[in-house]
Amino acid sequence: MSTAREALTRARRIVIKVGTSTLAHAESGKLNLYKIEHLVREITDLHNAGKEIIFVSSGAIAAGMNKLGIKTKPQTIPENQALAAIGQGVLMHIYEKFFAEYGQTIGQVLLTKENAVDEHARENSRNSLNAILDMGVIPVINENDAVGVDEIRIGDNDNLSAIVAAMVNAEVLIILSDIDGLYDGNPKLDNSARLIDEVTEIDAEIERIAGGAGTTLGTGGMFTKIQAAKLATANGVTMLIINGATNGNLRRVLNGENIGTIFPRRN
Repeated sequence: MSTAREALTRARRIVIKVGTSTLAHAESGKLNLYKIEHLVREITDLHNAGKEIIFVSSGAIAAGMNKLGIKTKPQTIPENQALAAIGQGVLMHIYEKFFAEYGQTIGQVLLTKENAVDEHARENSRNSLNAILDMGVIPVINENDAVGVDEIRIGDNDNLSAIVAAMVNAEVLIILSDIDGLYDGNPKLDNSARLIDEVTEIDAEIERIAGGAGTTLGTGGMFTKIQAAKLATANGVTMLIINGATNGNLRRVLNGENIGTIFPRRN
């Protein structure tokens, strides 16, 4: 077990980010309630074990599409903002229902990158999140897509999760993806592509192989995850990309098992 992975077993404050591709069925685009319930149960169990969990969730636009019966994601920002406004309530209702079934209280927090840029806003956000955690509550964070512009276009929940992790001095950021981690090629097109176990330096070659788009539902491809890793590791947070479709992966990776791709913190 590497030193970085062994340290995961002692981590107490953990940010978990889940993308739309993990929350929704690829074929229909509708929310995958089976997957969401298993994810909620796993997060609650980690909380029961003494971990402080901050949960960053995408999926509001997909939930809005599902609510209105829209099959194809709109191209315009106002339409996506409207869908996010509709879907945010739907998504939180589902989370509230599942977390409540396992006896866990959650609190919704809507943030944008401006919460990290402005010093006063950043301090207020940090204090609020710390207070929520002190109450034994799991914050469920999403970008305020209903009023955001650039965030919707570039799929910034990956970077937002890194901003949050740095803001609350988390030890670990875990990004749940629809593949096992970072590969040296595109595993969906190249059967010989190999999973990269550990990335100690994000150089031009790592950025090159991380290029390409995500799914038709999500907007944050692997490149935004590499950007998030740069931000997280520079702020003393170890980041991992693991497959969110496999039940138990969160527990396994925090037990030090060699799954996914780890980006060890730099300081």
